Amino acid sequence: MPAEFDVAIIGLGAMGSAAAAFAASRGARVIGIEAHYPAHALSSSHGDSRLIRLGYFEDPSYVPLLKRAYENWRALEARLREEILTVTGVLQIGRPDSKIVSGTLASCKMHGLTHELLDKHEMARRYPAFALDDDEIGLLDPQGGYIRPEAAIMGFLKLAAGDGAELHFGERVEAISPDADGVTVISANGRYRARKVIVATGAWIAELVPELVSKAQPIRQVVAWYQPEDGFIAQPGRMTCFLRDDGENGSFFGFPAIGADGVKIGRHAHFREPIDPTLPNPPVNDADTELLDTFARKRLPKAASHRIRATTCRYTMLPSEDFLIDFVPGNRNVVVSSACSGHGFKFTSVIGEILSDLALDGGTKLPTSLFSFERHFPKG
Repeated sequence: MPAEFDVAIIGLGAMGSAAAAFAASRGARVIGIEAHYPAHALSSSHGDSRLIRLGYFEDPSYVPLLKRAYENWRALEARLREEILTVTGVLQIGRPDSKIVSGTLASCKMHGLTHELLDKHEMARRYPAFALDDDEIGLLDPQGGYIRPEAAIMGFLKLAAGDGAELHFGERVEAISPDADGVTVISANGRYRARKVIVATGAWIAELVPELVSKAQPIRQVVAWYQPEDGFIAQPGRMTCFLRDDGENGSFFGFPAIGADGVKIGRHAHFREPIDPTLPNPPVNDADTELLDTFARKRLPKAASHRIRATTCRYTMLPSEDFLIDFVPGNRNVVVSSACSGHGFKFTSVIGEILSDLALDGGTKLPTSLFSFERHFPKG
């Protein structure tokens, strides 16, 4: 007979590792199965840093979840006795009517969040790393900052294992077979039986959730690191993390010099280039570096002066760019966590709690109406 568990979690990246930790902390019998190793380079959960911010331009409905995420990140730090979340502030930069600035301002006003509006001259005085046009402003979210993704994932896995979860690495799940009483998980190494299954396999989600074929699209993402000409202005005390609405050029994100490699820059969704998740990421090319170098020269001339390296990772995009966290339609034994569309890591600590609630309780008190199958893919 297959081994029996309360919850089987397929994929132990950001969301899967957090779900394993939350479920195991509640005394559930948990098995987690990962095809690769923790925070591997084919995932979306490596690269030293991920933004976190409270004023959410995408939709104010995310803010209550962000508040809970902050609480859960601090609880994780307390258990690990390790810093995971560092507050530097986050600047949203652009014209006042740009989506990033106007959307963040609306979110801050709706939820009473602390923020500051800074014109070009005040930005130059306080944050000289950033070069602004005359009609641009900065909106400071003082509670924003960055999370260390590798440390977060390893921390959740450590807590999950400490609370009794059985964790398997280098084991690929080939199929799941749900029935009225639970789910059989079939891997290259064996078969397991669980009351509920959480599928959190990132770019490979459609392999086990056919409802997402042609809907959850893996794309290639590129980020680069730069050494500053002026090391003083690029330090976290003088430079915040940032989002920048660059008009027709798209939206960019970045971090101060928080490590030896310097200032990190990327464009959200890069070129939106679809990839085959079963193949290695295509290498960085001249078009990639020219895009990021041009932005660095124009917008961070003294803080991001000399590119020293660039690398690729993956986003998995849904058409709306909202998350999908729900039971598979018609099957309450299979929970899906997918397609965070390049802005999900900051929510990892609360999505893990939500997934645990769904698997163990059949529902959650946390707000998830944005993330349902029905909202993403309405019938008729």
